[in-house]
Amino acid sequence: MIRAARALGLAVLLAGTALTPVALAQTMQAATVPPIAYKERVLANGLRVLTSLDKTTPNVSVQVWYGVGSKDDPQGRSGFAHLFEHMMFKATRNLPSESIDRMTEDVGGFNNASTYDDFTNYYEVVPAEHLERLLWTESERLGALVVDEATFASERDVVKEELRQRILAQPYGRLFGLLLPQATYTTHPYKRPGIGSIEELDAATIDDVRRFHAAYYRPDNAALIVVGNFDEAKLNAWIDRYFSPLKPPAQPITRVTAVEPARTKAGVFDGYGPNVPLPAVAITWLAPAASSPDAPALKVLDAILSAGKSSRLYNSLVYDQQIAAEVFTSADMPQQPGMFAAAAIMASGHTLAEGETALLAQVKRLRDASPTDAELAEAKNELVAGKLRERESIDGRGFALGYALETSGDAAAANTELADLQAVTAADVQRVAAKYLADDRRMTIRYQAEGARPAGEVEAPRPKPPTSVGAFTGRVVTLAPVAERTPAPPLGAPIAPVLPNPIERTLKNGLRVIVAHSSDLPLVTADLTVKAGAWADPATLSGAASVTADMLTEGTATRSAQDVASQTEALGAVLQSAGGADSASVTLNVMPDKLAAAMAVMADVARNPAFKADELDRQRALALDGLQVAYQDPGQISSFVARPVIFAGTPAGHVNGGTPASLPRIKPEDLRTIHQAYYRPDNAVLVLTGAITPEQGFILAEQAFGDWAKPVAAAPAPPVITPKAGPRAVVVDLPGTGQAAVSVVAPAIARNDPAYYPAMVANTVLGGGYSARLNQEIRIKRGLSYGAGSSLATNRTTGLFRASAQTKNESAPEVLTLIKAEMTKLASAPASADELKARKSVLIGGFGRQLATTDGLADIIGNLAVYGVPLDEIGLYTRKIEAVTAPEVQAFAKDRFDPAKASVIIAGDAKAFAPALKANLPTLEVIPAAELDLDSPTLKAVK
Repeated sequence: MIRAARALGLAVLLAGTALTPVALAQTMQAATVPPIAYKERVLANGLRVLTSLDKTTPNVSVQVWYGVGSKDDPQGRSGFAHLFEHMMFKATRNLPSESIDRMTEDVGGFNNASTYDDFTNYYEVVPAEHLERLLWTESERLGALVVDEATFASERDVVKEELRQRILAQPYGRLFGLLLPQATYTTHPYKRPGIGSIEELDAATIDDVRRFHAAYYRPDNAALIVVGNFDEAKLNAWIDRYFSPLKPPAQPITRVTAVEPARTKAGVFDGYGPNVPLPAVAITWLAPAASSPDAPALKVLDAILSAGKSSRLYNSLVYDQQIAAEVFTSADMPQQPGMFAAAAIMASGHTLAEGETALLAQVKRLRDASPTDAELAEAKNELVAGKLRERESIDGRGFALGYALETSGDAAAANTELADLQAVTAADVQRVAAKYLADDRRMTIRYQAEGARPAGEVEAPRPKPPTSVGAFTGRVVTLAPVAERTPAPPLGAPIAPVLPNPIERTLKNGLRVIVAHSSDLPLVTADLTVKAGAWADPATLSGAASVTADMLTEGTATRSAQDVASQTEALGAVLQSAGGADSASVTLNVMPDKLAAAMAVMADVARNPAFKADELDRQRALALDGLQVAYQDPGQISSFVARPVIFAGTPAGHVNGGTPASLPRIKPEDLRTIHQAYYRPDNAVLVLTGAITPEQGFILAEQAFGDWAKPVAAAPAPPVITPKAGPRAVVVDLPGTGQAAVSVVAPAIARNDPAYYPAMVANTVLGGGYSARLNQEIRIKRGLSYGAGSSLATNRTTGLFRASAQTKNESAPEVLTLIKAEMTKLASAPASADELKARKSVLIGGFGRQLATTDGLADIIGNLAVYGVPLDEIGLYTRKIEAVTAPEVQAFAKDRFDPAKASVIIAGDAKAFAPALKANLPTLEVIPAAELDLDSPTLKAVK
């Protein structure tokens, strides 16, 4: 009866006078950012406690923020705060090593941490019944952490692999991770890299680590933040029980007192690195602290310069002049005075001098004249919408409170920040540009390939780190014997999640529309998915379907590319289009009262793309420059090789996004042909989620897409993908790169395969998460990688399995052996009941968190619709995962995870590992990156 009444009401609405976008907007929720309601108190030991109640979620986020960051690293020990972040996940007096992961990830939650210049934060999200247990755990690692030699050595190795992966293996990792702070600061410890250096990490001793822990990990230097579903009285009692007994040390906390001197003249810093395909230039200025009254104006200035495609830098350097492949700005205003940076990665054939001149010209424009009212309004809308997106999740709200507390000294700044931004005037923006971004106080950082270094010049040697930074004489905690350990508190009563209820109808033209009201936070996601993926690429034109999708937002019959960008970004909206293996999508995220206006643009780009030749040329040049960068990244290049190896000889046997050879062959008429054949209402699904009712959603769908004509002929049927290629062993040689990316890949299954749920569980046991088998063996036990895991992508008729890890080049053979061994073990014996329960919880918890965001829910519903899965699968997901048995997991692994039937792909510096590999892989192919041809069955360019 209720469903019938709702349908009748909708019919009456649709039969009446059509609402204009303005009238419909008046029925939608106002786009204001609700303040984060929280309570704050301070325990007698100095611990600050912030709590924020949310009864709409079955989860809770527990976070502890410590007032210690990389600026507090001892001299000669850069990276120390970050190293210690890793140590905090190990043993305590009552918890064996890895217990924290078992108590979070293995119950359906997650945990992580991050180290900033000024603070280190630890955060978890778990089902609410685990709250007391998690509070006890956090008190344990604050008051009774075990810091021993074995853990220290293992985590130091992991951190070194993280450094290699993030800094040394990335083409621009050195520039942004090392050189930018080094060149910007002369005195303040902000100049040191937060991740450290191999030399200083190797020099560290166990005494150094223990001294650091004793100095900074104390209750009067910490803030506990709890956000989510809890009983307030019980929560406060638990906090008092577990945290109040902790005593702060008698000695005061050591604080950084260094003051960065003002610059008196401009400077230049030259840096070089291996595998740098395009030169880059960055310009930095000293900036104020986060608490400065000038900070809001600099944030608005930052958005005006680089937020989106309608920003000044993108319009000037990327779009108009076409001299840059990418542009960035950053208003980095930490606890103490920071920096403002503007940067560009140059386009092929363009010089650093051009980039510096163009960046300085845009900064000068802001010094010389105020921004327009439209620019000011757009920047504010983008900043407000960004804050809304941050607050979709409970951990995002906790982060907002903690960041404000640590950088500004007051958590309330999280709620006053938006008012401060809204109060910024155009004159304020011009004033701070003149005050901080003076031409004679800049530092220019020029970053080029090592081959550009002047002859005879060598990199200055680093100072030798000290042997020790001091002895430790305090208490050393050890893991208590099993019989003497305090047990963890019991679990509370579980809270059942409230699942969204998608409502659907089909428009007369065949467009399937699905609406799910999922949130009262003023955000809506609209996602239009078209059932045409990379399989639709014509022969020799790999990437054509992907380029078609990418070009949708680059101009229509009535809107230029700049119009599309400026009109959506002025609304604070994010409008994106992209293509994948099986489908393409246009996705919009926007505040509800601006949804109708934004959807008008969304419909226009999906239905009426212009595919102008000059726009295609512009986007093609950017894509080719992007591939130059990607081809120097071992992780990316190994992923590109996977599809040509696994699906060779089929319509899926090429790189989805195209190659350096195929992209220049694509013409506007190729894109029009694909669009005409597949972009049609009866071949698409429109999903709307968030703060929207079904009635509102269907009215908007009718307004935007109701007159989209359906062609008479049916859309071309997608092909059946049947992999036939045998296994291969391929090495892509990247001389000088800092790491090797090791992958084992194989064909997978279709989404509608009866083994879908056993497949998901099997993959999660093998490599889905921190506590999964691959990461246990490769990272946790041996410190050989920053992270090892596996993925299983299911597609319309087949899919792709990939197990992978990045490691130092010399360790590639060992890591490959470990990956294959774990694949074999999973097939040879059933998983235990405890392991199976834990890994199922990972899947169920991750699914629930994805449902909690508008983008995540839209993605889930869209995928179900594209693959023909009934929408009630949302409610059945947990039950089906829980029903998977150990024999089913073993059978799937035996069928699909057989290393003998899989291919091996390794990208890295081959001279360090290829000779050792050839002993076990006699058919190993070594292909220099410069000769790689992903359009060729051999993967080798014809000479």
